[in-house]
Amino acid sequence: MVLASVKKTGKAIILHEDTITGGIGAEIAAVIASDCFAYLDAPVVRSASLDSPVPMSSKLEWNFLPKNRFFQQLSELVKY
Repeated sequence: MVLASVKKTGKAIILHEDTITGGIGAEIAAVIASDCFAYLDAPVVRSASLDSPVPMSSKLEWNFLPKNRFFQQLSELVKY
């Protein structure tokens, strides 16, 4: 279903709460790049948490999580 969507839209953004390095999003992006390269109109975007330990402060935790960055990255991907 993911590959069919990428073939249809030419774009992909992967959102997950794990850190960006070594997360499941990297594996999904690799499959998309491998199997759908000819269909891509833009780079595969990964939106994930920062590569740091999870902070104990709730204000810092919101910065750690990808929610706000996701909307910015999605907007940039749509414009690509």
